[in-house]
Amino acid sequence: MSLGTRLALLALVLGAAAGARLAWWWQAEELKRQAAGYELQLEAKGLAHSREREGAAVAALGQLEEQQKARRALEDRLQVQDQTHWKEMNDAQQAQVRLRDRLATADLRLSVLLDAGSVAASNCDGGVRAPAGTAGVVDGAVRVQLDPAHARRVIAITDEGDRGLIALKACQVYAKEVSTRE
Repeated sequence: MSLGTRLALLALVLGAAAGARLAWWWQAEELKRQAAGYELQLEAKGLAHSREREGAAVAALGQLEEQQKARRALEDRLQVQDQTHWKEMNDAQQAQVRLRDRLATADLRLSVLLDAGSVAASNCDGGVRAPAGTAGVVDGAVRVQLDPAHARRVIAITDEGDRGLIALKACQVYAKEVSTRE
């Protein structure tokens, strides 16, 4: 081979090597540029996603705070209702105790009205006639005093009834408060 062809062949090989090296470098730079673009896109998406998640978390926290406020308000109302219930129950029990004490000391006697027809039919003269009213001349209705033991049983029954009514009222208020909470 002649020197000219060798030089041409060497120039061709060196040109091809330089071209390959240049192409390799250009592709590497292009990949770096694309990777930088992808990184920017991923960063932008990540930032948007984190902002979206942060907004959702803030909304969830706001909703949770509202629910906690509503729960606290309901608990406060229920506590007031509970205090009212126990005050009513305590007042009723104290009234029953005073009534029992008055019955025990004979300060108070319980009596019942009897039908005049049933008194005549039973031939019972143990009753005490109530005084005649000012508007009429006819005697008043027949009243009979209860035995103290029976009176205590009647008071115990009314005590249980009063407590039951107070408890029922408290349950109704509780159910209404809980079912209508916001």
